[in-house]
Amino acid sequence: MTARSLRSAVAGAAAARLAYRALRARPPGDAQTWTRTNHRGEPVTLLEGPAAAIGGVAGALAAGAGRDGLAVVIAGAGAAAFGTYDDLYGNDGSRGFRGHLGALRKGELTTGAVKLAGIGATGLAAALAAGTDSDGGALADTVINAALIAGGANLLNLFDLRPGRAIKVALLAGGLLAPAGGAAAGAGALAAAAALLPEDLGERSMLGDGGANALGAMLGTAAATSLPRPARVAALGVVAGLTAASEVVSFSRVIERTGPLRWLDMLGRRTAAPRAGALDERDGSADAPGAAADAPGAVAEGAGAAADEGDAVRAGSAVPADASMPSADEMSADTEPLPAITGESGPAAPGGLNSAEAR
Repeated sequence: MTARSLRSAVAGAAAARLAYRALRARPPGDAQTWTRTNHRGEPVTLLEGPAAAIGGVAGALAAGAGRDGLAVVIAGAGAAAFGTYDDLYGNDGSRGFRGHLGALRKGELTTGAVKLAGIGATGLAAALAAGTDSDGGALADTVINAALIAGGANLLNLFDLRPGRAIKVALLAGGLLAPAGGAAAGAGALAAAAALLPEDLGERSMLGDGGANALGAMLGTAAATSLPRPARVAALGVVAGLTAASEVVSFSRVIERTGPLRWLDMLGRRTAAPRAGALDERDGSADAPGAAADAPGAVAEGAGAAADEGDAVRAGSAVPADASMPSADEMSADTEPLPAITGESGPAAPGGLNSAEAR
């Protein structure tokens, strides 16, 4: 790690922790505005997202990386702003690219469509700020970079469905960028996310759209400013392919059924049983009564399997901070066990733009 990367990482982690503490102490508006319900029926705060974005931006500024640093700042701040807007004012009716674009055809402007346009514009602005070192094909490079930044913002958000998942994906992506020199541009953002990972894994907070979009955009910028054109085209193909796949395939279901992925996904997470029937703000899914989050490496079966985000509706209302949990006896008395489920379930719902929406 270079001195610049180290400086960026230290500044990003410190700024993220300080911002999170300050925001928790004095949340903008009130705490209720930022409170959502997780898959256990417990309240979590969305303030992790703004804190992660602040940390990433602070890390980029501390690195003093010239145009590359400016591009990271633009990408992170812009994506955080549009993502947080959708977090706080999101529409419930339309989900996914198809849902938001379909609503536009009917003359309805959804918050998801506003975010889609805003993050696209943010990606273009960041790409223009970064510029290009190519002797020819500057326009093509700008288009590729803009798409990579905006696509990265959306893709990482698609993984923010379970505690710690999006941050783990970001850290893995950052590791892949490191040999190409992308560590310097993305060090602040990755360190900020890592500093907040215990809060996410402990289910006290979540990135939300604001945090996941910002982190993905900053990683996309790191890729755009460090990779040669062929590698950027390949990376964009992967981003586009995964985004398209999310329209028809449940990432959570794939992870749940793939041993190594499921082990990594569960690493560090709580394993206590969620509240029966509780809706998860990450994907709006309801856990089956009596379902439990298994220990790493186990295979979920029957009614205890993780609920698929494709079977869900969004739970958009805030939850009182003093919401109480029913006892185990009350849960068992009020609920009937579900029959075991066998075979493949139906197709997943369309993929989307919001971490708090069904995909």
